[in-house]
Amino acid sequence: MRDLAASFGFLRSLAVYRRPGRQRGLRRMYAPFVPSGGCVFDVGAHVGDRSRAFAALGARVVAVEPQDRFADWLERTLSRHGVVVERCGLDAEPGRAELQVSRAHPTVSTLNREWPRDLAERNAGFSGVAWDRRQTIELTTLDRLIERHGRPDFCKIDVEGCEDRVLAGLGQPLPALSVEFVQGALDVARRCVQRLQILGDYEFNAVAGEQRRFQWPAWRRPGEVLEWLDAGAGGIASGDLYARLRDRAD
Repeated sequence: MRDLAASFGFLRSLAVYRRPGRQRGLRRMYAPFVPSGGCVFDVGAHVGDRSRAFAALGARVVAVEPQDRFADWLERTLSRHGVVVERCGLDAEPGRAELQVSRAHPTVSTLNREWPRDLAERNAGFSGVAWDRRQTIELTTLDRLIERHGRPDFCKIDVEGCEDRVLAGLGQPLPALSVEFVQGALDVARRCVQRLQILGDYEFNAVAGEQRRFQWPAWRRPGEVLEWLDAGAGGIASGDLYARLRDRAD
């Protein structure tokens, strides 16, 4: 029998991430980070809205997506734009792991085992989410992905509570990148900032939710961002932290 919950979740994602006008905003947002002819990794590509924007900016795009339904969609819709799809997850070490899938809310499928257990208690936005399916996936690392495809000029990482694990598999600084942060799991974002401090001289900015503008007029140093996270990230339910090397900043 057809999986109606999974089909509904897939259509929900398309409605949210492929709505009219979104691409213009994404291209404007990413243009300072994505040079024409450069390389971008879209880690946690989902329906590929950001991969599509990166490709439109003239980048060579590697879309990392372990969920079969979404990887199929990416190959059907974006391969003609030169996007390469990697059907795997990223972690600190290569191997295999169990992805906990939410059929009705597939965008929050995760390798983080704590999320299904207690995230809803700390973030009301997850109160209606059920992780009701399991999928065993292959894992690689950012360093191995770089060996195959070259160092990216920008790397978007949105992997539902495992961003720190992805950065643990990176042994060199990248010019610019973003990592998702989620209220109730801000310790993950804190570890990301600390890891980036080790890798290079980074400065940071933040974007709330699906907005396409930065929170702060001036980019902040790591210590300021760690203080902001410790104080609750301004009460923002979720968003993305952007990091850029200071010697590459405008």
